Amino acid sequence: MLRVFPMILIAVIAYNLVVFGSGVAGQHDMTALLGQGVAIPVFSGDIWKVSLGDMFLVGSLGLLFAEIIKATGTSHREIVNHGLSMLVFVGTMAEFLVLKGFATSTFFLITAMCLFDVVAGYTISLISAKRDLSMAPHDEHQ
Repeated sequence: MLRVFPMILIAVIAYNLVVFGSGVAGQHDMTALLGQGVAIPVFSGDIWKVSLGDMFLVGSLGLLFAEIIKATGTSHREIVNHGLSMLVFVGTMAEFLVLKGFATSTFFLITAMCLFDVVAGYTISLISAKRDLSMAPHDEHQ
């Protein structure tokens, strides 16, 4: 069941929780909220500023990596996963265009990752299926 679930949806749900949770809490400026973070000193003496938006993007990239690894299969589960990933992309695109608080660079990049998940998933599955077909035994009696 977990192989069918589009992992990138976790990032979308987390972002939705932050947007709707911050709206309930009275914070309506998502850009300011995503800019909040921590300052981490590094060995060079510089200060690395890690924002909430950066954390969302790193987490989303990890989930995208997991999705691409899952796309190497050619079973029915992966085909269902690709269809669900397409629905996630359409949903994120609609949220980005229509809902208040979603027109941020962070959410746009999450939406782009959803698109990459769809395109990479179908592409990798087609290449894997083609490879599987080319390695299948051929009938030599023609």
